Parts: sequence; C-alpha cells; structure tokens
Amino acid sequence: MIQQLVFMVGGTKLKFNVVTIIMTWVVMAVCLLFAWAATKEAAEVPRSWQTLAEALYSAFKGIVREALGEVYGERYLPLILALFIFLCLCNWIGVIPFLHEPTKDLNTPLCLGILGFFIAHGTAIKVKGLGRYIKGYFEPMWFIMPLNLVGELAKVVSISFRLFGNIVGGSIIIIIVNHLVYSLFFPPFLNLFFGLFVGTVQAFVFTMLTLVYISVQIR
Repeated sequence: MIQQLVFMVGGTKLKFNVVTIIMTWVVMAVCLLFAWAATKEAAEVPRSWQTLAEALYSAFKGIVREALGEVYGERYLPLILALFIFLCLCNWIGVIPFLHEPTKDLNTPLCLGILGFFIAHGTAIKVKGLGRYIKGYFEPMWFIMPLNLVGELAKVVSISFRLFGNIVGGSIIIIIVNHLVYSLFFPPFLNLFFGLFVGTVQAFVFTMLTLVYISVQIR
C-alpha cells in the first residue's frame, strides 16, 4: 500500500500520510454512524445507543457549563463532546489488528491543537473586543508581551505533543514487550490497556485542556 502521497504546489513539496487519512476517515464514519444510530429512533425513554449518547451528553454538560458559563457552555458543548468522542475512537482503533491510530501521527493532534487555539482566541476577540484582547498581552507589564505570546503558542505544542507522546509511547512499550515474551499471553492485554484505558484518559485530558484554554480566554 502507498504510504505517502506527494504533491508539488508552487515549488513546495506537500506530503500526505495515506494511512493516517484513511484511518481518520474510518473514525469519522464511525462517529457519523454512532450519531445516526443514537437518533434514528429517538424516544422519551432512551434505548441502546440513545442511552449512551445521552449519558455522554449529561456527563459533559455540567463540566462545560461550569467552565464557560450558561450561554457559552450551551454553545460549545457539541464541539467539546464531539472532540472527546473523535479522540476516543482515534485512540481505540489501534486495538483492532492491522489498523493504526490517527493520533500516532503528530499531524492529527497538532491540527486539533491548532483548531482549539483558533477557537479559543476567536471567542476571546468576540467576547472582549479586539482592543481588550490585544491589551491582555501587555499585562501586567508591557515588556511581558513576548512571553505572553510565546506562552499562548506553547499551549498548542504542549497539548499536541502530550497526546502524541502518550499514544506513541504506548505503542513502543507494546512492541518491546512483544519481543521480550514472543507475543504470548501478556501483550494482548497490554494492547487493550493502552488502547482503551490510556486512550480514553488521553482523549479526556486533551478535551479538558481545550475547554480550559477556551475558558481562560473568555474570562
């Protein structure tokens, strides 16, 4: 299978990881399938997939409203919940043989980190106004501005590399243990642990950090 697609645009070479793109499409298809299954027979008394969807909604509703307030909490709840579900599936898909986590490619968490950055700062400009938003970078002293600017950019790097490092680190540990015990009893359970448990924790951490970044910008 072709691993990379290379395109030349204005003298610049652009490379696209085919495996990451396909796995991301698979995850998005599963997300859409889950949404369809949860809403196709929506009832006052939820059943099956609707129960799971409503449980997730209820779990995140209080967290998001507490962080962003009533108005913005209601507005950004779908985004935060969709981000968590997407990341969970991205991290879980590696449990299935021959499939790979999109989050194992740095481009995926980095793009999501950049997305959160623009959402947070776009919301800040809308809430505070452009003048007050820019003024915030010069507080508490005007000469602190470069540090404040670097600090905001560092958040994108921090949140992205944390997710990427944990997913790749788990894969490396599984490979090492596989070689040590010749792929016997222990590695499958180790794969489930890193894929499901650690994957869920990292998805939750990434989602909560994105929520906190948005909250900090609109305060």
